[in-house]
Amino acid sequence: MSLLIVALPAPPRLSSHQAAADAQPPAEYDYVYSADGGPRLQAGRAPAAALPKAQAVAAVLPPQGVGWHRVTLPKAPAAKLRAALGGVLEDQLLEDEADLHLALAPQAKAGDAVWVAALNRAWLKAQIDALEAGGQSVDRVVPAWPPEDAPAGHFFPGSPLPDGTDPGAQLAWRDADGPLVLPAQSDAARALLARETGGLPVRLTAEPECAAEATRLAGASVAALSRPEFLHAGTRSEWNLRQFDLAPSRRGSRAAREVLTRVWTSPTWRPARYGVAALLVLNLVGANVWAWQQRQAVVKQKAAMASLLQQTFPQVRVVTDSPALQMQREMDLLRASAGRPGEGDLEPLLAAADTAWPPSRAAADGLKYEPGRLTITSAGWSPQEVEGFRARLRPLGYDAEAAAGRLTIVPGASPAVDSMPAAAPNPPTTAPTTPAPANAQLPAGTRPVPPLPGAAPTSPAPTNTPAQAPAGARPVPPLEPGMASPPAPRPMGAQGEQPHQLGAPGRVNPPVEQ
Repeated sequence: MSLLIVALPAPPRLSSHQAAADAQPPAEYDYVYSADGGPRLQAGRAPAAALPKAQAVAAVLPPQGVGWHRVTLPKAPAAKLRAALGGVLEDQLLEDEADLHLALAPQAKAGDAVWVAALNRAWLKAQIDALEAGGQSVDRVVPAWPPEDAPAGHFFPGSPLPDGTDPGAQLAWRDADGPLVLPAQSDAARALLARETGGLPVRLTAEPECAAEATRLAGASVAALSRPEFLHAGTRSEWNLRQFDLAPSRRGSRAAREVLTRVWTSPTWRPARYGVAALLVLNLVGANVWAWQQRQAVVKQKAAMASLLQQTFPQVRVVTDSPALQMQREMDLLRASAGRPGEGDLEPLLAAADTAWPPSRAAADGLKYEPGRLTITSAGWSPQEVEGFRARLRPLGYDAEAAAGRLTIVPGASPAVDSMPAAAPNPPTTAPTTPAPANAQLPAGTRPVPPLPGAAPTSPAPTNTPAQAPAGARPVPPLEPGMASPPAPRPMGAQGEQPHQLGAPGRVNPPVEQ
């Protein structure tokens, strides 16, 4: 994420009213730009309108631009917290607290001792307005030298005084007592450098212009820290002085981006960032391992299916990508060669319709057969009758579709084990088709088959017709209108009934519409 750091000038050291009158922003700002928020920095100076565009913008206050106070945070609602802070700091401020901008330390909690930043409100608002008027949306206002418990010092050139004189090098110091800025040549600065810090190491840095003087005053080598690096280091803290009435009024993506920037750059969140990165790596590796295992399982399953296919059907030499389809085709060939009807043929569909037909319904008005579909024309079905018809079909492995006085029976429903009948009805092809005498009794559990539409009434069987068909002969279907004599029965082969098709010679087609 690209980052633009704008160095704000030192505020005027005047009273609040004089500072408000002299709160004019500078013509140009010093800036530091980072394309990825990292240590590779580009420094420059430009007016507010010509500053580089970045995804995050931070304005950095110089060390002498902020006053620090340590107080116990009062318990007050968020809307009244600013007024409560003014009351607590009333005895510590030299100016009217209404003319000052106050900001709390990050993650401050009521009842704890926290640091409070104080600076001229009119001057800060003028700087923010000038940057935003130039097209920059200031996400954060951070102090370059925030308070920390670890003792440290930084030497930097001072800003010119109102009369144009050079104040010389300045020392920014901080420890458990808070930050402060002193002239480097003052006795107070020498006393701070010589003061015991309880065994804690003091980290001293200096800008290149003050490196020689800092080394002489400290009596030891001082690490060099350029001004862009010093400004960039200030943005790594969690401080943001845009609070209360100067808080940025943004929502949505801008607020989310500000939070992400703070989480991405804050040292406090470094363990969390490492944990998230490790979690992502583990998930990526785990997902690849799981995908590899699944691919291996699929390969093994396909190999097992191919082996089963070739063991069951040795004549299959080449196994394609769909062993299941090949096996189904071979099974269909075996069934056809044995002369047995499939679940989508006419005979099983008629048998299923006869079994599920409601006893209260009259004969069907018409039949229409298509491969895998039997359409029965019968009007006047109620929803309860249709649902009952479908419920009786499901144990047989069929289902029905009802629409506009038609019932279409199709295979596909899986019969439930607990709902299977105790004894499945015999296929209609095994029962003799010769009409029984009028006074003959039907076997128990047998229901009369409704007559097909348009069929002529049949007469009793001749006296010379045997009661049972010869062994191996196919039952003779009833005569159709216009037929002179019944067709001769077809003998069955050694392997069962010969395959047949609708309209084959030697077979009378059932009276259904094709």
